[in-house]
Amino acid sequence: MAVAKNALRKWQKAREFALGMPGATEDFPWGETVAKVNRKVFVFLGVDDGSHPLGVTVKLTGEAAHAHALTCPGAEPTGYGLGRAGWVSVPLEPQGAPAAELVCDWIEESYRAVAPKRLIAELDGR
Repeated sequence: MAVAKNALRKWQKAREFALGMPGATEDFPWGETVAKVNRKVFVFLGVDDGSHPLGVTVKLTGEAAHAHALTCPGAEPTGYGLGRAGWVSVPLEPQGAPAAELVCDWIEESYRAVAPKRLIAELDGR
């Protein structure tokens, strides 16, 4: 499966943005890329090798952002029971997929949902 260049650029920007958050680290559980803060995942980035469609999974606790994310083509509450806690899986490849800037906004909201207060204060001080 070929990776769409536009989707790959969005994925790369999302990854770079996530890893720029205070205290963020990259990990590869289950063979996919995730960004963590304080050993907690705040964004699942999947794989970029073309074996699966590119997408992100974020925790959106704000009603407006959560509802908006679910209107994106192919978006759905995340499986494994995570959807009940506000996690949404959003594909980056379909026509009408969210722009990279919006994905980064969602990553920041997800980060704020799991990061410790001192790191959120550091982010706010930037």
